[in-house]
Amino acid sequence: MLQYVFNYDVTVALLIIAGIYIVLLWLYENLRSPVQILINVVRPLFQPETNKTLAERYGDWAVITGCTDGIGRQYAFELASRGINIVLISRTESKLVKVSNEIEEKYKVKTKWIKADLSLGKEVFPHLKRELQGIPVGILVNNAGRMYDYPEDFDKVDEQLLWDIMNLNMLSLTMLTHFLIPDMKKRGKGMIVNISSGSESQPLPYTAIYGASKIFVKNFTLAIQFELAKYGIDVQLITPLFIRTKMNEYSTTVMNGNIFCPDAESYTRSAVFTLGKSDRTTGYWSHGVQYAFNKLAPEWVRTWGGAFMNQQFRKEYDAKQKQERKAN
Repeated sequence: MLQYVFNYDVTVALLIIAGIYIVLLWLYENLRSPVQILINVVRPLFQPETNKTLAERYGDWAVITGCTDGIGRQYAFELASRGINIVLISRTESKLVKVSNEIEEKYKVKTKWIKADLSLGKEVFPHLKRELQGIPVGILVNNAGRMYDYPEDFDKVDEQLLWDIMNLNMLSLTMLTHFLIPDMKKRGKGMIVNISSGSESQPLPYTAIYGASKIFVKNFTLAIQFELAKYGIDVQLITPLFIRTKMNEYSTTVMNGNIFCPDAESYTRSAVFTLGKSDRTTGYWSHGVQYAFNKLAPEWVRTWGGAFMNQQFRKEYDAKQKQERKAN
């Protein structure tokens, strides 16, 4: 009898310890970013010497890819508003010129635009390297990315779209980072911002290669974050969820907006605020809440939920296409 009671007590104690460990792990994963931000907001009150501008901390120039629409465009404006010169990289010259002129007129900073189609992969990089040579880049924002036009079975996705997604979401980010790191090391400072996605949290049926590309971004970013810390280079992983941008136009639910689907301007204002304050964040408070609750579920549940969500988005897309055909 005593042996039974002892074994029962040990089992209960082990279960309690395991439960506490799981709760603490979840709290660490989900409160780490807001605690980092809070500490870095309060620190200058007690250590005035830490209250540096982004330009003082990282340098006078920022490079932003995918910068003529959505999040990338807003990053360009937000950083320019803080006195940072901007290098704009995108594939449409007319849009580049427009954004460049708007920034220079509004914020009185320098800009340089580079027309480059990052979906072309390796062949575009000699041109990029020549154009960036000699510019002391302090901040790199790897924002350029490609999503499916609508959720689809993997084998039915156009082959060129698959190449575009892999080149834009993985190759361009990797090679630009590789090119700019040596100069940041020489100067002993720099910031690399890699825009991932909530899709990194689990496999994502019906947008399979997009989700997989974001898992790559997450793992790559966290790896170089560890490598570069000793050189004074900060690396930030941004994990947004749904934002009202062209990338999500297939869904009327997302584009109609709500507290969990902010517009690009609101989202980016919040995300830029976290620069130098958090090394891993969703960038927006409501996305942080969503991300935390999402991680409570096991991976198979999240995968099933992602598949169901994408199936609903496909129905929305098909209904929208049907309405447009009727209107025409």
